Amino acid sequence: MPDLFNLQFVTVVGKGGVGKTTVSAALALAAARRGKRVLIAMCNAKERVSQLLEVPPIGAINQTVLPGIDAVNMNPKEALEEYGMMVLKVRALYRAIFENRLVAAFLRGTPGIEAWSMLGKAQFHARELTPDGRKRYDMVILDSPATGHGLEMLRVPRVLLDVAPPGLLRREAEKAWELFGDPARAGALIVTLPEDMPVSESIELNAALRDELGLPVAGLVVNGLLPRLFDASEGEIVTAAARAAAPDNPAYSLLVAGRRRTLRERVQADALARVQQELPLPRVELPLLVTPELARKELSQLADCF
Repeated sequence: MPDLFNLQFVTVVGKGGVGKTTVSAALALAAARRGKRVLIAMCNAKERVSQLLEVPPIGAINQTVLPGIDAVNMNPKEALEEYGMMVLKVRALYRAIFENRLVAAFLRGTPGIEAWSMLGKAQFHARELTPDGRKRYDMVILDSPATGHGLEMLRVPRVLLDVAPPGLLRREAEKAWELFGDPARAGALIVTLPEDMPVSESIELNAALRDELGLPVAGLVVNGLLPRLFDASEGEIVTAAARAAAPDNPAYSLLVAGRRRTLRERVQADALARVQQELPLPRVELPLLVTPELARKELSQLADCF
């Protein structure tokens, strides 16, 4: 998926539990290996990136965690203050605007303002320049909330374009929407598992991103793939033998395990066939790593797949 590494803003989206955070961290490692300066932006999450990368805990302020990789776990209050300061540059001006009673009341009543405080900060970093005019980050990876909340977050700039009066907030929403809609600069990366329900939700998510929001989808990651042990005929033999075996048969436990593996491989094959037919996107397949703890060594193996 080489084009992915040319994007400035990648939104990692998918059903809860499919491995979005793992994919975000692996993608960051892969991008850093290619000489990119990367920011992993989490959204008020139960922070796991530090465990995956074996680095100190990650807080609400951007911090360098590995060469080429910064990370932040944004929360709405601190993200809004930092984002306001980045846009306005002068703290006195920030206080005059954002700490004004009327402005504060307006912000509290603006739909999606908490989501925007985090999304706005993340997208600003994708456009941010250093004092010498260079990009601060080559790629920002947004580890988005689960499907429903993730879609709501991505809708926020368009909502702000509808409800915000002309001014700073509207201008920033326009810049964000322009960025998110440009396939040369941004794209969603859908993460799924090779199972029926996650694949169904990914198909719906792809349709919502493309048809409802008009946003580019950069690709699909199928996470947790098992290597195939049995072909169709072998699976039938193992299943039949397991059904026929008595519990006191010395090979009973092995045959039952083989039957379960056959069933799981069949579910995986059916899911991949649906993906092939209904999600014709650039695809990365990540293996299921059987390990007591997923950490940097294992993450590096996943990064090799991009």
